[in-house]
Amino acid sequence: MNKIKFAVIGAGHIGKRHAEMIRRDAEGELVAMVDVRGKAECQAEDFDVPFFTTMEDLFASGLEFDVVNVCTPNGLHADQALLALEHKKHVVCEKPMGLSKESCERIIYKSLQVSKQVFCVMQNRYSPPSVWIKDLIDRKVLGDIYMVQLNCYWNRDERYYKAGGWKGTQDLDGGTLFTQFSHFIDIMYWLFGDIDNIQGKFADFNHKDYTDFEDSGFVSFDFINGGMGSLNYSTSVANQNLESSMTIIGKNGSVKIGGQYMNEVEVCNITNYEMPTLAPTNPGNDYGPYKGSAANHNYVITNVIDSLKGRTSPTTNALEGMKVVEIIERIYKVRDNNVLVC
Repeated sequence: MNKIKFAVIGAGHIGKRHAEMIRRDAEGELVAMVDVRGKAECQAEDFDVPFFTTMEDLFASGLEFDVVNVCTPNGLHADQALLALEHKKHVVCEKPMGLSKESCERIIYKSLQVSKQVFCVMQNRYSPPSVWIKDLIDRKVLGDIYMVQLNCYWNRDERYYKAGGWKGTQDLDGGTLFTQFSHFIDIMYWLFGDIDNIQGKFADFNHKDYTDFEDSGFVSFDFINGGMGSLNYSTSVANQNLESSMTIIGKNGSVKIGGQYMNEVEVCNITNYEMPTLAPTNPGNDYGPYKGSAANHNYVITNVIDSLKGRTSPTTNALEGMKVVEIIERIYKVRDNNVLVC
């Protein structure tokens, strides 16, 4: 069997998750890992593959592989994806694809030049409620969409922002919407398309000692395809995550997907429609004192393999990855024209 060979860049929580999912896939093979820290410091001794400290060393090694998985701090994604493409490798890029639309455009341009795929990791698309609501919207079961409200209320405190780390920094983290909530902006864009007429109010309530940017915001906008929406978000929730939810009000009824990670259908009230029984959602990624989005990276790796073998197409392509970054960038332009309160 011809296996797809992967090299994982970054051996933190997510990088090791990618490595493990590759190892578990019968058609995938992990051939190398890269991190500026040593293998022992990364607690990656379980992966019996060559371990490099730079991508340059990896490419100079002569190892043969097909795909580079970029699992490093946000601000490194674009340059590392470009370097992989310059070496004519396919790329799997963790969210966000970059911290600016311009950097994402450079990735797309290079990928077209070298005829290589760029896969963006938006694993929440695989959650059963997401698959279900996507089908509902595509079939226009709700009719015209009037309003969409996206609420993301999470806990990120001193347990998360380690002194000297990259999280919370403007150049490597980029902002709350990039690091915590881009998955949910992706779902919104996936369902309803692009937005316009963005307005917002932003605050930094209790992260002044931890981050370079806001921790909370109220954002309103119009959907270009019709209807209006809002995004309300915060990482100032005490102790633990509160919710990630989406409420949709349409001509034919209303739906609310809630829970901590948009993992439960809380309301389905649609004229002449019976709610099906959905498969259970995978739990959120567990990072000890805090939790992340659904642990669906196995589906991501399988999609990469299936796409490269010609059996399907990428679940989240580079253009979609760029659009999420562009939406966040436009929201942050509104923020930067405002004065943060608190």
